[in-house]
Amino acid sequence: MLQILNVKGTVNFLRHALPISIFSAVLVLGSIVTLATKGINWGLDFTGGTVVELEFSKPADLNAIRTNLSTEAVGGAVVQNFGSSRDVLIRLPVKDDFKSEDQVNDVMDAVTKLDSSVVQKRVEFVGPQVGKELAEQGGLAVLVALICILIYVSFRFEWRLALGSVAALAHDIIVTLGVFSLLQLEFDLTVLAGLLTVVGYSLNDTIVVFDRIRENFLKLRKSTPEEVVNISITQTMSRTIITTGTTLVVVVALFLKGGTMIHGFATALLMGIFVGTFSSIYVASFLAIKLGINREHMMPVEVEKEGADQDALMP
Repeated sequence: MLQILNVKGTVNFLRHALPISIFSAVLVLGSIVTLATKGINWGLDFTGGTVVELEFSKPADLNAIRTNLSTEAVGGAVVQNFGSSRDVLIRLPVKDDFKSEDQVNDVMDAVTKLDSSVVQKRVEFVGPQVGKELAEQGGLAVLVALICILIYVSFRFEWRLALGSVAALAHDIIVTLGVFSLLQLEFDLTVLAGLLTVVGYSLNDTIVVFDRIRENFLKLRKSTPEEVVNISITQTMSRTIITTGTTLVVVVALFLKGGTMIHGFATALLMGIFVGTFSSIYVASFLAIKLGINREHMMPVEVEKEGADQDALMP
């Protein structure tokens, strides 16, 4: 049962901040251990492979194509529609025992059994080195995003709030990656896009709370930092519930009906929304309080008027 403060209608969220923060720390540590031991199941975008684009004479049956691609050379292929229902994109993983040409030949043998009029429109090979560069650039993109956010929030608010927001974002990313590592879900470019989307979504939620905290620090002069934070979170909670609820409706629809192509993207968003919502409250705000945020830190800097020192010396 949540405790109610003296301010009418305000819920004492921070009463549960310590145990939830400990739980978050355990999640982060567990995710790091999982990433270190099991690693990430990199998709073809990062490991490299062969891409075959086909055009069928009628709408393609993706399940039948996957069933026919059961040979050792093309096992683990990703089959998805590309544009219309007659266009199919098949991505083949790199296998040391088989050449790319042999894999393509096996694919054509398999799909010809389903449609003798199938046309091979494009064949591309992506080497492992290109995939490695993509992984490095993706990680760098996330790191640069966090640094830019730290600088932005430091200028807009205060460095204690900035550290809280970046800690919350890092928490969201690490926990989401930990889930992908634990379940060995495929990590491709769509998942990376989902992670960057989670960063933006979580930051937006945190900024709304911080903006209200700054306003209330200036209004509620006699309130403690804990009371100001609780009041601010309570005032923004209706907005958080509505935003999270409407976003979840769309993401759940993408997760259930979006198909294989964006399944990883929807999974990353689904995880990120849940984790990001409570991290905005129990990681960002609680860490700012532990760093000693108070009303004086929120006061605007007074600019001394030109000539004020001379006026003070005049009799």
